[in-house]
Amino acid sequence: MHQLNRRTFVRNSLLAAAAAGSMPVIDLLAAPALAAEAPPLAVRRGKDIPKLVRDTIGALGGIQTFVKPGSVVVVKPNIGWDRTVELAANTHPEVVRTLVELCLEAGAKKIRLFDRTCNDARRCYTQSGIAAAVEVLKSDRVELEHIDPRAFREVAIKGGQAFPSWEFYQPALEADVFINVPIAKHHSISRLTLAMKNLMGVIGGSRGKLHTDIAEALADINSVLTSNLTVIDATRILVANGPQGGRIEDVRRLDTLIASPDIVAADAYAATLFDIKPDEVPSIVAGARRGLGVMDLKRVRMV
Repeated sequence: MHQLNRRTFVRNSLLAAAAAGSMPVIDLLAAPALAAEAPPLAVRRGKDIPKLVRDTIGALGGIQTFVKPGSVVVVKPNIGWDRTVELAANTHPEVVRTLVELCLEAGAKKIRLFDRTCNDARRCYTQSGIAAAVEVLKSDRVELEHIDPRAFREVAIKGGQAFPSWEFYQPALEADVFINVPIAKHHSISRLTLAMKNLMGVIGGSRGKLHTDIAEALADINSVLTSNLTVIDATRILVANGPQGGRIEDVRRLDTLIASPDIVAADAYAATLFDIKPDEVPSIVAGARRGLGVMDLKRVRMV
């Protein structure tokens, strides 16, 4: 019998629940094992952001490695804050636009972008520059949408260390491909906010509760929703007063992009940009221990 993959299982469970008119807790398959002994990691630098994105993704074999014709793709930036581009609180709009362009070129049927913002959503989408970046594409296959509170579903977390279950945004679970596109920033509680923490934008409930055991909570979330591709925007990073920032003097321009199918490896490398060792970031340690990826950069294959 054909074995269901995680996304197919989740999608079928949600559709069955919707058909029955109920909202059950979904019991997920066990967390995925470590995908590769030496996962590929691409790091590129350059001031031309569209070229930087294309070069970085090209080093991994191109976007077609991840996005197939007819795929429904979620591109998940950080759009959480009512801040302009130069303040480095949100993912750079040119990074987002170029990734969406690549997905279109690969033949994606639908590309959805969203974030559960911390400030007013309409202002965040506009001030970040991401709304304008998506609009310029003028494609009916691309949708920058506001989170629909009715579309969250409770999911049981097998082996959950912080929580036995949590609410997840159904469109994120249903996507064929999930591309995680955070900006690299300082965080006052978790030390850094990178790709693992970016998934807080696709969960419901009272997210403040997660901060009591943030490292294990993030590992729980990422054990449910796998990022097929992680692209960390370090074109400029926020080195203090994160995650919201607000002072230009806290921003450092690095003109760097990091990409990998291994979310832990991507976060581990991003930590080094802050002169922080990966094993000094609790969420990275928790992710590696839980088999979500490789933390030891000596075991990563630079491409």
